[in-house]
Amino acid sequence: MAESKRPDEGAAQGSGEMARPSSTHVVDAPLGSPAASQGLLEVFRHRYLLKLLVKREINARYSGSFLGMIWSYINPLSQFFIYLVVFGMLLDRNRTENFAIHIFTGLIVVHFFVETFNAGTRSIVRNKALIRKMSLPKEMFPVASMMVSLYHVGPQVVILVIACLLYGWVPSVAGMLAFVLALGIVMLLGTALALLFSVANVFFRDFSSAVSILTNFVRFGVPMIYPYTLVEERFKGFAQYYLYNPLAEAVLLVQRAFWVGTTEDPAATAATDLPDHLYSRGVIMLVISAVILVIAQLVFRALEDKIPERLN
Repeated sequence: MAESKRPDEGAAQGSGEMARPSSTHVVDAPLGSPAASQGLLEVFRHRYLLKLLVKREINARYSGSFLGMIWSYINPLSQFFIYLVVFGMLLDRNRTENFAIHIFTGLIVVHFFVETFNAGTRSIVRNKALIRKMSLPKEMFPVASMMVSLYHVGPQVVILVIACLLYGWVPSVAGMLAFVLALGIVMLLGTALALLFSVANVFFRDFSSAVSILTNFVRFGVPMIYPYTLVEERFKGFAQYYLYNPLAEAVLLVQRAFWVGTTEDPAATAATDLPDHLYSRGVIMLVISAVILVIAQLVFRALEDKIPERLN
């Protein structure tokens, strides 16, 4: 008589390995962030997204416009002619040679910094819909604001170069190094402040209004609408403290790159109208701006996890 099998044995043989009980191993480990950000390095690993974000910001600015991006040339050109007529002809500023170019060189630095600071402060709040839907480094938005501002520097530099060539300016390696150094200072400092104030603006929306008011004073704190020699005459030995301002140093570097070469005697102008050790101080300001950027990144990362809940 055949031996009958128990139902559970038949099920076990029919299902093979699936019938074997599995053991569950519980690992006691701390939970980590699913998408740990590496800060600004992570931003540049997402270069494609950064490029799309910059293009979106630029296209949004000129959408619905008949002339489109031509306005990015018309605006600086009109500003240059205003300064040329008002300061170069009506006010007859003979004390400073080619004063319209002197002002316009400072205007490039001021506009670059102010636009980066203002737009960067509002960048996270303005893009809260993207932050809720996508997992990406939040530093990308202030960085994109800086790059949009840098894009608008291009047309301004084109207008400046054409004007300088008409005044007899000849490009030089030393001048181009001064210009690159100035751009580096503004890029680092503007991005640092944009990072700090963009996260602060998430917690208190008053910061965007405060920054708009604060940036109105920037042009008066740099040698743009007045020459640096006036600072030396009025403040004597205290003029050295004026040069602790990285933006003032950046403006002087751009003036060294362009305005000095349009004067009658560039060597004499550089010696009398610009401070000593301009390049060495520029490098120091670049390093200081980089340190401020590192501090801003640390503060941003410390508060980054609280951003999504504050955007609701």
